[in-house]
Amino acid sequence: MTTPLIEFKGVTKCFGDRTVLNKVNLQIYEGQVTTIIGLSGAGKSVILKHIIGLIKPDEGTILFRGEPISGMKRAQTNSSLAEMSYMFQDNALFDSMSVYENIAFPLQETTNLKKGEIDRRVKLRLEQTELSEAANRYPSELSGGMQKRVALARALITDPRIVLFDEPTSGQDPVRKNAILSMIAQYQRKFGFTAILVSHEIPDVYFISNRILALYNKDIVFQGTPEELEKFDHPFNDEVIHSLEALQKELTGLYSKRQFKAMNQAQLSQRHLRETYSVAIFSIEELQTIINELGHDAAQGALHCLGIYIDKHFSAIGAFSTRRNSNEVVTMLPYSNLTEAVKIMDDFVQDFRTNGTTEIWSVAQKHIKAGKSVEFTVWAGLAQGQPATEIDSVIALAKSQQKEIGRLHCAAEE
Repeated sequence: MTTPLIEFKGVTKCFGDRTVLNKVNLQIYEGQVTTIIGLSGAGKSVILKHIIGLIKPDEGTILFRGEPISGMKRAQTNSSLAEMSYMFQDNALFDSMSVYENIAFPLQETTNLKKGEIDRRVKLRLEQTELSEAANRYPSELSGGMQKRVALARALITDPRIVLFDEPTSGQDPVRKNAILSMIAQYQRKFGFTAILVSHEIPDVYFISNRILALYNKDIVFQGTPEELEKFDHPFNDEVIHSLEALQKELTGLYSKRQFKAMNQAQLSQRHLRETYSVAIFSIEELQTIINELGHDAAQGALHCLGIYIDKHFSAIGAFSTRRNSNEVVTMLPYSNLTEAVKIMDDFVQDFRTNGTTEIWSVAQKHIKAGKSVEFTVWAGLAQGQPATEIDSVIALAKSQQKEIGRLHCAAEE
C-alpha cells in the first residue's frame, strides 16, 4: 500500500481547557487534492497549522513520508517544510507592495538567488497565472479574483510540492467560489503539487477533490472519495452536510449530487415498476476554452447562469437538478415519459434560445479583453428510465443523445 505523504496518528491538541483535536488519525496522499471539511471553528485550520509546523501536538505523532517529524534533525525538518507553501484565507498580500513585489517576496526572503533569476521566475509565474498586465498594480487596485491569483502565484513561486489552502473561497459568492476552486484544480494539474484544502463549502469542493476528510466533534470521522461520502451513514451528514447543502440550494437553485440521489430514490420507491421517468443532461462543452480565453470567473459565471435558468424552467413542473461535474447539469423529470419530456425540452429550448443564451452571453461578455473572442455551445440530451433502472445508466444514455441547443459567439465590444 502507498505510504501516505502526511499522516496523523492519535494527534490531540488543546488550547487551555478546550480540546480542539482528540486522537485524530488521518492520511494525505501525494499528488492528490485532499479537502478537510467541517463547520467553522471545528479545528480544520488547526490541522493545517500542524502540517506546516506552526503548531505542535500535545499528544500523538505526525509523519512526513513515513518518518515522524518529531524525530527528524533540524536540517531534515527544514527540508520537509521547504516543500510546503501556505495560501492564507484572506490572501495576506502586502498592500504597500506591487503584485510583482508580493510574488517575489518569498524568493527574496528564503533563497540566495540572484536578482536576475528572481526576476525570471516571477515573470514566468505572472505569465502562467495570467497576471502579467497587473505586475505593477497594487492589491487594492485588483478584483477579489485577481487577488486570489496573486496569492496563489506567490504560494507557487518557490516551486512547492505541497500547497495548503486555508478556506480559499471564504466570503465569496457562489460563482466566485467555483471560479477559485476551478483555478486551484487547473494549477494543481499544471504544476503537479499536492493540494490540501480546508473548507466548509459543500458540495462545491467535491468537484475538484480526490479525497475528503470529515472533521466532526474533534475527530476525523470519514476519509475517502466524495462518492463514498455520499453513502456515509453518520450524524455528521445530518448536522453538517445537510445544513450546508440546504444553503447551497438556496443560493444556486441546484441540489447536491447526494440530495439529488436521495430525492430520486424517494420518488422511485413510490412508483410502479412499469412507470417511467425522464432525465435531461445539459453541458457546456468548451468550458476549458472559456477558462483559457476569458478566465475562471467567466466560465463559472456561464455555468452558474445555465444552472439557474434550468432550475427556473424545470422546477416549476416538479423537476429537480444537480451539477454533475465541472461542466454538466442533470435534471430529473420524475413524472414524464419520453414523449412528454421531448415536448417539455422543446419548450425549454425555444425559451433558452430567445432569452437564456443572452443571459449567459452577458456574463462572458464582460470578461472579454480587446481583440479576444470565444465561441461555445450548450448541449442537451434526454433519456427515459424506469424505477428498476440504474439512474447512472439513464444519465449515460441521455448524454449519448445530446444535441446542440444554443451557440454563443462572444467578442469584445469595440
